[in-house]
Amino acid sequence: MDVTSLLIFAGALIVAAGSPGPSIGALVARVISRGYRDVLPFLLAMWIGEAIWLSLAVWGLAVVAQTFHLVFTIIKYVGVAYLLYLAWKMWTAPVAIGDSDLPNENSAGKLFVTGLAVTLGNPKIMMFYMALLPTIIDLGHVTILGWAELICVMVLVLITVDLFWIVLAAQARRFLRSARAMRIANRTSATMMAGAAAAIATR
Repeated sequence: MDVTSLLIFAGALIVAAGSPGPSIGALVARVISRGYRDVLPFLLAMWIGEAIWLSLAVWGLAVVAQTFHLVFTIIKYVGVAYLLYLAWKMWTAPVAIGDSDLPNENSAGKLFVTGLAVTLGNPKIMMFYMALLPTIIDLGHVTILGWAELICVMVLVLITVDLFWIVLAAQARRFLRSARAMRIANRTSATMMAGAAAAIATR
């Protein structure tokens, strides 16, 4: 695939992925409330979810996505339900606990499933790959090598964008040392998480 097409794709993806949406809201809320150390499973799931949407678009499987609309709808609402559960846990979380006391529902496996559900059910991501991508890339002439190049560009862009948001959220977390500040942060994060769930559910 020519460099110009890859650069146009990267630029469009930076704008789409970098703009705050349900996935970014959930990521920032997670980092502010619990820190960045255990966020990798959530990130991996988000990147895999985007790779799935990109692959569906490239290989002309939009019809498959429409055929299995019910499956994606179920995934969407499972993600919404779990985000609301996490929002409730953040809202009611004690503010003076150590890392060893973190509830075990934040396991790597559950974080991964949540990230995947959020990404697969996110209409913003879905529309980018299924509606906008075909106007940027001539999908009819994408080879396996071209698909691999798109995946590589996608991963590099998402790593850059997500790390940017993680650093911002981690810096904000540093200033939240008092119990009152932590309570405000937890409840702000809970509101953002619930907002992400609402944004996904209502689109």
